[in-house]
Amino acid sequence: MATFSELLLASYCDCPDKVSLTVLLAGREDQPVTYRQLVEGAAVWANTYEQQGVQPGEVVILILQHGLELIFAYWGAILHGAIPSIMPFLTEKLQPDRYRADLSALVGITRPECIVTYREFEVEVRAALPENSSVRRLIVSDELVQPASLEVRSFKGLQRAESDIVLLQHSSGTTGLQKGVALAHGAVMNQLESYSQALHINEEDVIVSWLPLYHDMGLIAGFLMPILRRIPLVLLSPFEWVRSPAKLMQAVSKYRGTLSWLPNFAYNFCALKTRDRDLEGIDLSSWRAISNCSEPMRYESHRVFLERFKPYGLRETALCTCYAMAENVFAVTQGGIDGEVLIDEIDRDAMQSRKLAEPASVDAPSIKMVSAGKPIRNVNVKVVDDHSRELPDRHIGEVILQSDSMLTEYYHRQDATEKALKNGWYFTGDYGYKVGEEVFVAGRKKEMIIVGGKNVYPMDLEELAMEVPGVHAGRVVAFGVFNETAGTEDVVLVAEVDTEDQDERDAIGDTIRQTVTRGSAVALRHVYLVGAKWLIKTSSGKNARTANKEKYLKETSNT
Repeated sequence: MATFSELLLASYCDCPDKVSLTVLLAGREDQPVTYRQLVEGAAVWANTYEQQGVQPGEVVILILQHGLELIFAYWGAILHGAIPSIMPFLTEKLQPDRYRADLSALVGITRPECIVTYREFEVEVRAALPENSSVRRLIVSDELVQPASLEVRSFKGLQRAESDIVLLQHSSGTTGLQKGVALAHGAVMNQLESYSQALHINEEDVIVSWLPLYHDMGLIAGFLMPILRRIPLVLLSPFEWVRSPAKLMQAVSKYRGTLSWLPNFAYNFCALKTRDRDLEGIDLSSWRAISNCSEPMRYESHRVFLERFKPYGLRETALCTCYAMAENVFAVTQGGIDGEVLIDEIDRDAMQSRKLAEPASVDAPSIKMVSAGKPIRNVNVKVVDDHSRELPDRHIGEVILQSDSMLTEYYHRQDATEKALKNGWYFTGDYGYKVGEEVFVAGRKKEMIIVGGKNVYPMDLEELAMEVPGVHAGRVVAFGVFNETAGTEDVVLVAEVDTEDQDERDAIGDTIRQTVTRGSAVALRHVYLVGAKWLIKTSSGKNARTANKEKYLKETSNT
């Protein structure tokens, strides 16, 4: 089985002038990068790592903004045989104190040999390093050392074996980026082969992505897979996409994009924030698969996205789903490629009271569950109870999986590795159920709220609250706070709103309580309304429930 370096250099030799990716940055002309240019740019970084004394097998943390520098630095580490890992760059979206704490925790656990960043960011990085840090080198991007010549067979990455770790992906949790998912060459290659088959990759495909490269969806589906499998890639900046989501549609139309991946919030965001004038002349008919992935999938989000972009050629059959995680490199399941995504309308009370996904009756309250699809070829999926016994169809339990794409370990975290990997199975921490081979994911076990013996999924409550006018879409978080008097958890819902008028806020709060109480098994009482940008998000854009709960408790304990 080929390694990363072998595949990249094979493309350099076989098709040096083939465009591997096209980088789109605001205010600049689109920048096509051939395989020749990719290897030549990466070689400069590989030589720099060599000159700085970085050894193959050592971890290199990259703290660089989206662009060619990050791309070349990453592949330079690969060609040198080092283990690259991308950390988010500090932006206005991230809280500086939390970012520094995350960086310090990352360095403390991962113990990298080297960090790469910019000259102007060097002071910030050094300030965040813990005492007695293992970091022996801090390379700034203006210290590059050009190689005397390009000797393709001299790269030390060619000496790496398929069982060697090739990269680290860091989880975007709420307690610091402390779990580095270590993946071997062979595991990634197995995933790319199996996932390419599931997607029916063909010569006409073009992947268009705005996803950040520090998240598994962006790194694997929107970066490594297209480059290593020679699928043309159009790469946008995530920061520019947030400012103008129409850039995604424009890129798909211009480059005849066929494949993209989006987290669920992006469907609503694109539909609400894209202006008609930015869609003039746009043709989305080439899009054959847009996979909803990375966070709970919502039927309503698919519908609003379809209705917004259908007039521009978007086909309903393009709406797909995927269940993925860094611990399996990326994809566990894929839906929507070989047929319509299955929508399972189930009885709400049976789900919350008895952990059963029973088909809904006509008059009973129901929940529409979106299938994540079927496991891809090399993955087995089971749903188990608290004693690890396999459950029948439509019984809700923990989703576990087994494949030849799984992590080698959580890097330098034997405790976490042993907790997650048992008898060759990875315990995901997600609740879900199966119907035949179709997999449905209900939410995270650790985020479940238990009220009077009923299991309440916070995403369901958040979805209901976002229906209320005046509430920011995607800026709602629900969690449980234990009530000593009642002996069970109270549900707290925090929502961002625009208005500062107290009467308007009171009306919005009352409407949220009524909407959630009517649409769920919870009699919601505790609604906490806040202003814009109050909520804390993870680096991948998900609700950081634990951090938001801590922030809420701190604020309310002082009132």
